[in-house]
Amino acid sequence: MKRSFFVHAIWDDEAKVFYSESDIDGLHIEAPTMDVFEEVVLDVAADMIAANHRPTPSHRGIENA
Repeated sequence: MKRSFFVHAIWDDEAKVFYSESDIDGLHIEAPTMDVFEEVVLDVAADMIAANHRPTPSHRGIENA
């Protein structure tokens, strides 16, 4: 079963940075531009998913007997 995650970039006008809102545990990004934000997301998101979102037996297609 495939799982989807989201990452939203939100502009903080006071701090002048984009920050992340995401359902990936542990992912927090702040970046001065969208280009930098995207670069960081692509660099770290997969690692954060692998580290913090282990599939449960039901996600692997294994049923509890």
